[in-house]
Amino acid sequence: MLIKIKHALLKVIDVTALGFLEPYVRLAYREEPDVQVKKIVQFSLVPLLMVIAGLVVWALVISPNVKTKSGELPSPGVVAGAVSSLHAFAARENEKESAYLATGEKREAWLAKVEAELAAIGPDVTAANQGVLDARAAEASAKAKRIDPLQAEEDALKAQYKDERKAKELALKEEAKLLPVGDAEARQVYLEKVAALEVWRDTQKARIDAIGDQIKVIQNEKDPAVLAALNVQTAVAEREQYLKKVVEQLSDNNRAVKVAEGQAKVDEAKAAFASAQGTGAYLAAKKVISVEERLAKTTVSGYAKPATLYFQIKRSVLCVFAGFFLGSAIAIPIGILCGLSKTFMSALTPFIALFKPVSPIVWLPIALIVSSAFIPDPDKHWFTQWMWNLPWIGKYEINPAFMASAATVALCSLWATMVNTALGVASVDKDHLNVAKVLRLGFWSRLFKIVLPSSLPLVFAGLRISLGVGWMVLIAAELLSSSEGIGKFVWDQFNNGASDSFAKMMVVVFIVGAIGLLLDRIMVVFQRLVSFEGSIAAV
Repeated sequence: MLIKIKHALLKVIDVTALGFLEPYVRLAYREEPDVQVKKIVQFSLVPLLMVIAGLVVWALVISPNVKTKSGELPSPGVVAGAVSSLHAFAARENEKESAYLATGEKREAWLAKVEAELAAIGPDVTAANQGVLDARAAEASAKAKRIDPLQAEEDALKAQYKDERKAKELALKEEAKLLPVGDAEARQVYLEKVAALEVWRDTQKARIDAIGDQIKVIQNEKDPAVLAALNVQTAVAEREQYLKKVVEQLSDNNRAVKVAEGQAKVDEAKAAFASAQGTGAYLAAKKVISVEERLAKTTVSGYAKPATLYFQIKRSVLCVFAGFFLGSAIAIPIGILCGLSKTFMSALTPFIALFKPVSPIVWLPIALIVSSAFIPDPDKHWFTQWMWNLPWIGKYEINPAFMASAATVALCSLWATMVNTALGVASVDKDHLNVAKVLRLGFWSRLFKIVLPSSLPLVFAGLRISLGVGWMVLIAAELLSSSEGIGKFVWDQFNNGASDSFAKMMVVVFIVGAIGLLLDRIMVVFQRLVSFEGSIAAV
């Protein structure tokens, strides 16, 4: 039984391409312990140490020495703080949505609890604000002690430079009056004195500027105590703002409260209509219809939650798979035809050679124009309305920007699948095809029983490449099309200019890399499942 488990585990590790786990399994079964420990060190410990070394270099060497207009490059700690901030934002938006939909006793109890928290946070806000003022005052005092001597030295040098410059210029002007006419040697000496004065002036200005630069460096230094106080102030202020918003969603902006208010207005309008006569009855009837329509919309309304990073990640993954499947649906049939017919392949070669190198930056505007032409008004078009009403996919609001991004992914990623499919079909063993002829198999039988099974390893190798290319293309496409995904998040942070925007963009770097790695591992599993011993894709 234990042997079967061992072989099953090794099979799973092989299929999922997680070879670094194999030594752990073999070591657990006491199979060549020395060899397995060596492999664990080689394939697990060494990479882990390299990651740790990379983080140390990033924190101690790269981050402090890379200066930008947004500050220095965020350190690993700052990036980790940005992750926490993004998660907190998403969690709070979910809480606000729940508060908007809360009803009955749950809403009342929740409201009382949040109001108590809001009242209790007042002293924390005051303390945080005072902490910032105290930290800034201490910073100003400490900087003044360092800057005042430099400022005095700079002022003294400026005054000395001014007096000496005037004296030297006056002396040269007096000497110029005594220059003999036609005496080349005397005039050359005078020129050298003037040049020496210019050198002296440049030297003095450089000394003064150097002191000024030192003062600016001190002024621009960020005191850790001030930064810590500001972080506390920001956290408390965000907490206070969040509690106020929750109170709004539980009270005046709560859907149940709005529905109750709307129902009261409907009852009032109906009562007015019941007693109205003549023209007044017509106006009262219109009001009844209006308030009933408003009540119906309020009853089914949802919380207008801003897009969180989690939502944008899901939408980006949905978009890349939409483009990937669209590109695969185009590439695989054409690749099969190219592999089966050299004539068809030669006919398509000019188009493949022409369109394969085209950048996504070129495809995207074209895709936007086409999608916007077919769907000029997403709020009224039947297709988008149908998509928005679907049970799971509807919340992602498929619009022309999403479609253009998916189309761009498809146009840029289908080529690898097409070429690999053609190569796989064309590489089918001729003996297999000859056997099919002997057995008098029809075209479709040969295709589905011999050609496609034999070419699947190379087809999935192409799909793996296409998915990786599509994921890289998608981020740029979303950034330029403003499709609500990871690309748009990066663009919004770039334009935001907040103190943590740089760190949040660094977070996206790791998110994009992690998702790309996961997608690649998924395709590796499929690729190995359809591979057979000796095939290229099995490597």
